[in-house]
Amino acid sequence: MNNLIYSLNATMPVFAVIVVGYLLKRKKFINEEFISVANRLNFKITLPLLLIKDLMAMDFRAEFNVKFVAYCAIVTIICFFSVWIGAKLFVRDKSVIAEFVQGSFRSSAAILGTAFMINIYGDTGMVPMMIIGAVPLYNIFSVIVLQLESPMHKANTNKKMVKQIRSDNIKKSIKGIATNPILIGIFIGVALSLAEVDFPVMVDNTVGSLAKLTTPLALLAIGGSFEFGKAIEKIRPAVTGAFIKLAGQAVIFLPIAVLLGFRNKELMAIVIMLGSPTTPSCYIMAKGAGCDGILTSSMVVLTTLFSAVTITTMIFILRTLGYV
Repeated sequence: MNNLIYSLNATMPVFAVIVVGYLLKRKKFINEEFISVANRLNFKITLPLLLIKDLMAMDFRAEFNVKFVAYCAIVTIICFFSVWIGAKLFVRDKSVIAEFVQGSFRSSAAILGTAFMINIYGDTGMVPMMIIGAVPLYNIFSVIVLQLESPMHKANTNKKMVKQIRSDNIKKSIKGIATNPILIGIFIGVALSLAEVDFPVMVDNTVGSLAKLTTPLALLAIGGSFEFGKAIEKIRPAVTGAFIKLAGQAVIFLPIAVLLGFRNKELMAIVIMLGSPTTPSCYIMAKGAGCDGILTSSMVVLTTLFSAVTITTMIFILRTLGYV
């Protein structure tokens, strides 16, 4: 019973705030403009500041784990190519392969990962290290599959134009990774940690106040953007992709992580990487690549809805076995 209570305490407060965001949107306390501003504020300011603050508090030389970062990167690579090959072989509607692959392997690792870790441990734990290993690959692989599999590019018979579009999108993706505020925040935090820099009290308190906005703003925005109607569109591939995203990858790679010796904060970060919902940014990228976005939006809704059960179950099992 104690392990069940621990698991519920770890996940339910996070999902409860998402539900509050959904209800506030329904009651018109918040609107699309608020959600857009909250997402932008989180992505560009509050989350990077939170990561900087937590990394500064780390002894980075002592706590950096090459094995952990490498594991996150290798698992991300394996998941991506496995899902892509499987989709090419088994998905009947070839027009949705790009959306299916992106939605099945790409997690909301930064936002929800941070929320879960803060709720459980009071800080971001190993999430920054997980982000270093996985998030750049999320962006690179998403661009690759969207460029090679999207209906718009396949239908375009002008090979020169398609080649130029792909080249431009790859350049934009590389620039996007290089200017990603979350990754920049991590590298600034690492640099300050290595240099053993301490902010003056006034600066530290200001950064701390802004950093504390991250979790509630992000979760309210996720809840506010939730649309149940989209869950039933293209339901068969959406359910299949949601299963892969929430359970399929975790069933394979969590036991391997345990065998490799990962425990506590490391293992929890891996749970988030493997089992957190499809990130809403997948929809933006899918639309930008010429996909209709219906399957992506369905997968975002389904994975967000059912991750409350799957993540709680994973934490309960790992807690019962004494790994977290």
